[in-house]
Amino acid sequence: MDLQLHGKNVLITGGSKGIGKAIAKAFVEEGANVLITARQMEALEMTKQEIGERVSIFQADITNADEREEMFQSVIEQYGNIDILINNAGGSNGGNASETEMDLFYHAMELNYFSAVHLSKLAVENMKKQGTGSIINITSVYGRESGGKVTYNNAKSALISFTKSLADEVIPYGIRVNGIAPGSILHETGNWKKRLDADPEGIKEFVKKDIPAGRFGTPEEIANVAVFLASEKASWIVGATINVDGGQSKMNF
Repeated sequence: MDLQLHGKNVLITGGSKGIGKAIAKAFVEEGANVLITARQMEALEMTKQEIGERVSIFQADITNADEREEMFQSVIEQYGNIDILINNAGGSNGGNASETEMDLFYHAMELNYFSAVHLSKLAVENMKKQGTGSIINITSVYGRESGGKVTYNNAKSALISFTKSLADEVIPYGIRVNGIAPGSILHETGNWKKRLDADPEGIKEFVKKDIPAGRFGTPEEIANVAVFLASEKASWIVGATINVDGGQSKMNF
C-alpha cells in the first residue's frame, strides 16, 4: 500500500532508540524526510548511520523548554515546514506515590507531557499555514489503567486527554491529532529488557498471565501503526488513541 508519505517532513522525539528509532525507519521506508531528536549526540549519529541519508539529527534535551523551541526553530529553518510530528520521547521514574519525591513527578510531566504539549503547539502554528498536518502522541495503555509507575501513568493519562482536546480544536484546519497506546514492548534499550535479564522466569510468567497474545510487542509493530495514522489513509481518524498491545489492556472500549 502506498501511504503517500514520500517527501513528507517528519519530526520524531526520542528518535535514536527503541520505538522512536523503529518509527524513523518505517517513515524512511515510505520515502519521508526523517528528523530525529534526542539528548545524546552519539546515539543520534549511530542511528543516522544505521538508517541512512534520509535522516537528519537535532540534539536537544526536550525536558528543557528553551531547547525544545531552539530545536524546533532549527528544523523549520532547515526544512521550511513540518508535515508530521511524533511525540515519542518518554520514560518512567519513582515508585509508589507516597514514596516518590515531588521533583520526580515534575520531571515525569515535563518529559512525557509538557514536551509533547509544547512541541504540538509549535507544530500546529506551522501546520495551520499549510492547511494540513498530523500529530501522533505515543502514550501507553497504563495511561488508561493502573499497572505502571504512578508518575508515568499520570503523565500518559494527561497526554491522552490532551490528544483528544487538541484534535477537536485543530481538525477544522486540516490537522489530525491522534495517539498510540503501546502495551509492553521489548527492545534492547528498554525497561522490559532489563527486567527480563534480571528475572527471566518472573517476566515469562507476567507475559503468560497478562498479555493474551503470549509475547511482548515489537517496536516495529508500533511503527506500522504510526505510519498508517500519519497518512491520508487514516483521514477519518481524529482524536483517537489506539491500543497496540496484543490484548494486554483490560478495557473493552
